[in-house]
Amino acid sequence: MIRTEIADGIAEVVLDAPEKLNALNREALAELSDAYRDAEAAGVRALLLRGEGRAFCAGRDIVGVDPATDDVPGYLGDLEALLRRMAAFRAPTFAAVQGACLGVGLGLAIATDVVYVADDAKVGSPFAGLGALLDSGGHALLNERLGAHRTLDLVYTGELMSGGEAVASGLFSRSVPRDDLDAFTRERVARAAQGPTQAFVASKRIIADLRDEALWATVAAESAGQESLRATADYREGFAAFQQKRSPRFTGR
Repeated sequence: MIRTEIADGIAEVVLDAPEKLNALNREALAELSDAYRDAEAAGVRALLLRGEGRAFCAGRDIVGVDPATDDVPGYLGDLEALLRRMAAFRAPTFAAVQGACLGVGLGLAIATDVVYVADDAKVGSPFAGLGALLDSGGHALLNERLGAHRTLDLVYTGELMSGGEAVASGLFSRSVPRDDLDAFTRERVARAAQGPTQAFVASKRIIADLRDEALWATVAAESAGQESLRATADYREGFAAFQQKRSPRFTGR
């Protein structure tokens, strides 16, 4: 699921399950955390995170998940620990995002220093179709960059933003054509790996101090909200509809 290559002071971490749009189950979260730990132990001077295939990461892998027995706190606890490890990585980090960047995938992008997105990227909150809650820090990012009205518009409608729209709205760093994304990102990762790493890390810490209180408080609130929704009829219906590949029939309960 997670593949890591380390060379020339650069770690390239790849989400490698294209058949399921790189959706992440709990085991994959652990693998990804191990990849960052190993890259940091190797002393790399820059890291690139990307997804194989037509999507960056479509979110949590909920195939076969039963809401009645789902360990939501366990999954979200592992996710928060991963996001914190990613955000605290002691070198510049970059993500190359194409296709779906949703839910957990959005969280991975939020926890990365610099995010380049392809024109075909799809970013937003698809949870209106699941009866679930936007998580992984998504409320913090969207509200900070888009404001309350646009954030709730995206939450209520489930509409997704293109890569170009996301960059124009200030969510991410830059939008590039899909065919150019990997080369474009790798060139900038290589440039960062040859730069003054300690100065970069000092800037990273300053930005983290400005950002982190709101971000991690939001992650905690999202996790608590997700667990409370697990007992609702709409949550159960949303999961069943997704797994059965049909439209959900919500009742508001």
